[in-house]
Amino acid sequence: MRYLNLALLILFPIAWFAPLLRAALLPIFGMDEISVITGLQSLWDTDPALALLVTFLAIFAPYAKTIGLALLHWNLLSPKTLPALNLLGKLAMADVFLISIYIVLVKGVGMVTIETGWGLYLFTGCILASILISWRSKPDAGQP
Repeated sequence: MRYLNLALLILFPIAWFAPLLRAALLPIFGMDEISVITGLQSLWDTDPALALLVTFLAIFAPYAKTIGLALLHWNLLSPKTLPALNLLGKLAMADVFLISIYIVLVKGVGMVTIETGWGLYLFTGCILASILISWRSKPDAGQP
């Protein structure tokens, strides 16, 4: 599990720059690819408070959890921190739900074309892998 967790330190940044979705106002126009990073850049211009929230949910929470689990796996962090790390993982999953709600809402408009990109699956997979790793990292009840 510890090496899979270390792989997430590489996969998360790839997922942040990978296309989450492609969107166009009408199908006849070219599609714009949206990633976590391009979405954040746009948000910082229009709504800094929401951008701060999404930055925390999409970037800080999953990466901090991954680093915390790595420290835990190499006995550099107390197992008592695992509940806090689990909370960070759940907060990171909220970002996936935000993206999903956005896709559902925009698809309902009818004039906008939305296609999911491979980055959405990579980002979701990274979050789910992180949750699985933290679940499997629970200390044994007999350990001090």
